[in-house]
Amino acid sequence: MFQLDYGDPRPLFEQIKDQIKTMILRGVLPANQQLPSVREMASNLTLNPNTIQKAYRDLEAEGYIYSVRGKGNFAAALSQQLKTEQQTQLKKQLKETLTAMLHLGISPEEALQWVKEAYHTEGGEPQ
Repeated sequence: MFQLDYGDPRPLFEQIKDQIKTMILRGVLPANQQLPSVREMASNLTLNPNTIQKAYRDLEAEGYIYSVRGKGNFAAALSQQLKTEQQTQLKKQLKETLTAMLHLGISPEEALQWVKEAYHTEGGEPQ
């Protein structure tokens, strides 16, 4: 279910957060579906439970999951406002990236080719 890339410079909890966000946004984890317990996920991924707890705590603060005392963590029903905020943030990040590419002399055509290549990877996940 979760894949960790130890060569990725991002911390492991960030990788877990990103994968859970993606699953929620794509509907793989529907609203109110229970996530694996911290202990269960830590055991499956052979990680310290604190790493999983940090990911869950951040996801809850960002509105992607909610916790029920004594029951566990569940995928939240995302509001349209949260989706719109995410899109706005992504547009901002894309603009910053494109500006950096422009400063490096990368043409719009080459940038578009990079985007196309990223979307045509195995499994449909951008690299």
